[in-house]
Amino acid sequence: MAQRRAVRARVHKFDASGEISAGPDSLAGEEPLEIRLNGEQFSVTMRTPGNDIDLVAGYLLSEAVIATMADIEEIDFSTGLAPDGTRNHNVAAVRLRPGIWSAEAAPARSVYTSSSCGICGTAAIDAVTKTSAYPLIPASFHLDEDDDEEYRFPPLLSAARIGELPDRLRTQQDVFDKTGGVHAAALFAVGDDPNAEPKLLIGREDVGRHNAVDKVIGWAMSHHGPGLPLSRTVLQVSARASFELVQKSAMAGIPMMSAVSAPSALAVDHGKSVGVSVIGFNRRGRFNAYSYPERIA
Repeated sequence: MAQRRAVRARVHKFDASGEISAGPDSLAGEEPLEIRLNGEQFSVTMRTPGNDIDLVAGYLLSEAVIATMADIEEIDFSTGLAPDGTRNHNVAAVRLRPGIWSAEAAPARSVYTSSSCGICGTAAIDAVTKTSAYPLIPASFHLDEDDDEEYRFPPLLSAARIGELPDRLRTQQDVFDKTGGVHAAALFAVGDDPNAEPKLLIGREDVGRHNAVDKVIGWAMSHHGPGLPLSRTVLQVSARASFELVQKSAMAGIPMMSAVSAPSALAVDHGKSVGVSVIGFNRRGRFNAYSYPERIA
């Protein structure tokens, strides 16, 4: 099975009067990717092919399997077989550094991960929330259960610059322009001046919003000079702000996540607990901040 980010198909178009035209159209590519760790099946995710090394690395970081790229010794895509016996690249055989992971200590996902849900295969609710190797809130800061106090962060980026991020993300959405069927995520590097334009590091697209985020985080693990944690970056996503995206941000040490759509209540609660500034409804220069607004200059 050929791997394609976009696939051509014939489509019949209708309106209230009936069929009005027929012709070719483009659809977003979607194929399974099986991830094996040291020979053991760990997960199967539905994704848009491309940037699969970054996807695997970002995913394993978000699952707390690895903490750096040095924990991965090899990712081999040569073992995948299509039903017709031809080779494909839909199996990622990952060899981890000894002692990093064991099937007994960290069981595999019980079912596959769909393109709409990055945590749906988690076998138990306790396994959903992972502890980041790069905590945003210092361990010395403790809250009583009934205390409304929050840790106070210094300014990171101005409101004007945050409002520009969705349009800058939009420039990275080539597959969306062809298909209208993929999500996107982009990572921006922030300097010392909150009013300075942040540098666009990378943008990625995928049918799964969680995959798009894994792809940009995985890229940063290998290509972003400072490496992890990504403490001077902002994540912009084209979708809503879900719990899983806030969780992935926290696992990489990303302090601020902005979404063009609404956050969920759980995403906001989790952002407060792990130190991520959650921003929603970032459109046309206006947005809402739901946690740690002091990072906005």
